[in-house]
Amino acid sequence: MYDLNKSGENAVMTDTSPQLILVIDDDKDIVQTIKGNLELDGYQVVCAYGGREGLDLIQAQRPHLIILDLGLPDIDGIKCCQFIRREYDIPIIMLTARDSVADMVLGLECGADDYMVKPFNALELSARIRAVLKRMARSLVKNRYECGQLTIDYVARRVFVLNQEVPLTKTEYELLELFVSYPNEVLTREFIRGQIWRDSQLYGHSRTLDVHVQRLRKKIETDPKNPCHIVTVAGVGYKYIGEPAN
Repeated sequence: MYDLNKSGENAVMTDTSPQLILVIDDDKDIVQTIKGNLELDGYQVVCAYGGREGLDLIQAQRPHLIILDLGLPDIDGIKCCQFIRREYDIPIIMLTARDSVADMVLGLECGADDYMVKPFNALELSARIRAVLKRMARSLVKNRYECGQLTIDYVARRVFVLNQEVPLTKTEYELLELFVSYPNEVLTREFIRGQIWRDSQLYGHSRTLDVHVQRLRKKIETDPKNPCHIVTVAGVGYKYIGEPAN
């Protein structure tokens, strides 16, 4: 039905024009709300109210990111996501009313990069879009991060402090990678949990995040009790003091 090919895949960081976001959702009110908020953030936005229309727009316009509803009237959102993922390396954020853990896991396993449940907070959606685009941009144009005594090899997923390799757990590495993507910005605990444990509600109200941060500090900070990189913002979350990762 669709003659899709990978030639001309989205080039996230190869031009300076506003990034293009495609919203695929049959709820016109939600679509217009998302469109208005994203345009205020400086994005270009195109909209589709069904899966087939969305697939046509992907082929024609090659968006940088797709916001995809699961409950589409013509094509099941999961099937639509699988089809997109087979043909394109375009990040996908699922936006849906289905809030069970099983649905979240299914959405992520079929190829989505993130998952948000309706009703949603516009600021959180904006933050998740920035996070996903930053991860995509880094994978395309940046293989290494260096700031002071800290070096991250993104390809090998290795971390060095003063040129000595520091072994990190999977969670510690993902935390560090997230922090350096947002230099000098305050990240709430809720946002960090949503990025690190996107497919689980296990850590939603625990102190597990703080324990992982403490362990990470011990490995990368000269004085973990008085950290100079990952600092606590009381009552809010954490802030990474450093330079941009791209």
